[in-house]
Amino acid sequence: MFTVFDLHCDTTDRLAWQSLPSDLKTASGMDFYGPGDENAPELCRDLKRNHCHISLEGIGDTPWAQCFACYIPDELSARQSFEFFQHVALHMDEQIALNGGRVGLATDGESISAILDSGRVAAVRTIENARFFALDPAYVDKAALGGVLMASLSWNAAGPLASGHDTAEGLTTAGFAALKRMEAKGMAIDVSHLNDRCFDEVASSTDVPLVASHSNSRAVCGAPRNLTDAQFDCIRERGGLVGLNFCCGFLRESGEPTFDDISRHIDRWLERDGEDAIALGSDFDGCDTPRCIASAANMPAFQNLLRARFGETITAKLCGLNALRFFSRRIPATL
Repeated sequence: MFTVFDLHCDTTDRLAWQSLPSDLKTASGMDFYGPGDENAPELCRDLKRNHCHISLEGIGDTPWAQCFACYIPDELSARQSFEFFQHVALHMDEQIALNGGRVGLATDGESISAILDSGRVAAVRTIENARFFALDPAYVDKAALGGVLMASLSWNAAGPLASGHDTAEGLTTAGFAALKRMEAKGMAIDVSHLNDRCFDEVASSTDVPLVASHSNSRAVCGAPRNLTDAQFDCIRERGGLVGLNFCCGFLRESGEPTFDDISRHIDRWLERDGEDAIALGSDFDGCDTPRCIASAANMPAFQNLLRARFGETITAKLCGLNALRFFSRRIPATL
């Protein structure tokens, strides 16, 4: 059994959605977050036991560190997005308190390993589409004080900080300011969802290691959400991380992906000397995933497939060791 460090999931949004204030639900355009949640709302509230991709019961005995992203919809204003983040973070805090013997919140890089050593799941707070940073760079400080260790600047549309692949716009003035404050606070910069122009602008504006928390190889699957070889090389050369995304549409362009399709992305990265840059970035509870890794409960069997294909060393690095090293090296103990 290999330690897991998964760089991205949307589980916290899914669990918190039912208690979200009605105005934020309306603005987001969704009454429920995940498929089937409206038919069994009681099964998508609690971290311990649920019908989501990730639950404490599904994780079982696997040593596991999980980046629980607060995904902020593009439809929300910067002000609304801060209210949204506060709600999702509070719900996660409540779930951790209810299950304190089973999970702990990591407040810095060093505490991730300490929580794992205690036999608990290490919960890492991250943000996907940190739109509220546009209100003022001081909101980066607020997020850091709240335990956020990594954040991205966009989702798919044009945003107040940066833009995703629905547009070709670049970083905004607020985006450059947020980037500099994130760098100063030691908050990891997540480049997943940035369009190619924004990726280049981020890479040229900072020399810190970058993370693509949930992105695959565009050479293997042409989805624009995936990384070009040059983008992967940039991240690798800086000592960053790329998280393998289990989203079916980012693994192959049509049809249901198999383990062989997943392996082709890993092979591509290994061909580019990426052994120390690869990680897991499941996107659990944010997408449809292949049957071989349908939920956290499938991880032991999935690791067996990885070990048979890539061997012990690569599997250990991919599943968790590379991410553990990155966060212990990159994130200071006091933000």
